[in-house]
Amino acid sequence: VQLQASGGGLVQAGGSLRLSCAASGRTFSSYSLGWFRQAPGKEREFVAACHWSGTGAYYVDSVKGRFTISKDNVKNTGYLQMNSLKREDTAVYYCALAPSGSYYAPGNYHYWGQGTLVTVSS
Repeated sequence: VQLQASGGGLVQAGGSLRLSCAASGRTFSSYSLGWFRQAPGKEREFVAACHWSGTGAYYVDSVKGRFTISKDNVKNTGYLQMNSLKREDTAVYYCALAPSGSYYAPGNYHYWGQGTLVTVSS
């Protein structure tokens, strides 16, 4: 499975972006989708995840109410809608697929996209 993340860019604080994660291969529909981010000088952190069916969304507290994860198993594409962006959301965002286990641990994810940069200016 190959993942291609896109949709990052420069946005002002309070703005919105939608990240996409396009997958090749047949396993996308049977894997849970996760989004992680890594800011300069910081470790990669969990942002959001959803069950393989696209239900059961989970978020880090700092993005709850602002970000929405979704998964379209027909289009083999995942999304992360980001609203009310803040400067502290600036990071490289990665999508990943996990067959099972904890949504929060990067080690549970078998496939990773290349990352897309989100920069939020004040």
